[in-house]
Amino acid sequence: MTKSMKAVRDRKTDNRRISQNMEKAFKKMAQVFGYPSREYKDRVFRMLLKDPKVALEVYNAMNGTSYDNPDELIITTLENAVYLGMKNDVSFILGTQLVLYEHQSTPNPNMPLRNLAYVACVYMAYVFGDNLYGRKLIKIPEPRFVVFYNGTDKMPEQSVLRLSDAYESKSEELDLELRIRFININPGYNEEMVEKSPTLYQYVKFVDMVRKYQQEMSFPEAVEKAIDECIKNGILAEFLRKNRAEVLRVSIFEYDEEEHMRQEREESRQEGFEEGEERIAKLITILNQQRRMDDVVKMATDLEYRKKLLEEFHLD
Repeated sequence: MTKSMKAVRDRKTDNRRISQNMEKAFKKMAQVFGYPSREYKDRVFRMLLKDPKVALEVYNAMNGTSYDNPDELIITTLENAVYLGMKNDVSFILGTQLVLYEHQSTPNPNMPLRNLAYVACVYMAYVFGDNLYGRKLIKIPEPRFVVFYNGTDKMPEQSVLRLSDAYESKSEELDLELRIRFININPGYNEEMVEKSPTLYQYVKFVDMVRKYQQEMSFPEAVEKAIDECIKNGILAEFLRKNRAEVLRVSIFEYDEEEHMRQEREESRQEGFEEGEERIAKLITILNQQRRMDDVVKMATDLEYRKKLLEEFHLD
């Protein structure tokens, strides 16, 4: 046996051992912390990247690498939440990196905090059975965080989400930071990178087609028609043929969830607007009673002055 063949065999053995240990750890953690009280639904994005070949393909597109052996991946995705009601989209270990991919169709500023919980959970499983109190340094893979965004809200092509943005105060030197690379994969954004991954490129095409047909018909009908059109044109054809019913189901679930969140945001905005109107009306009444008509006129056009008056009368 050559050295290269032995190295491949040893790597496969190590990967299998780590994978088995993490599976045992996840089961143990579930016994300790309890199983989730809610059922988590897959998304089309997650269904696609469950395939190690696709996960590797997307990784190569993101990093300009050319890995071609899916056996080199150790899947670490939190399946059905394990504990604390958590479930991430896709995570895996490749070489010395722990890669966590998340998909977003609705902007969420709490992604860094969520990813902190995810990566902590994965690390707990990774070092399961090791002596964390011993004198030997336990090596862990370097984490890399990415969010793929394809929602309808206008967002930048790329940005960085930081855990420190959630801190109530920031020191000059942070003891803990977590950065997520935010990638917009909507048509017209990051096209060179997206096209390097045939699956990601076709996924973007599928979503865009659903949205186009949605303007003419109900959402379930739009998904059905997009599936037919994609299969006809060789876009995710094999995947859609095999998973047609599931894709339709999870697409409708995701759409309903987005609509629910959108309605909640709209209701919050409306409540805030009505509350604001009520405070302004009270302020005008008080100013009229005090014969401060100049202030009433000024606050109508000067937002900062209006805030100052609201604070003055404890209406903020």
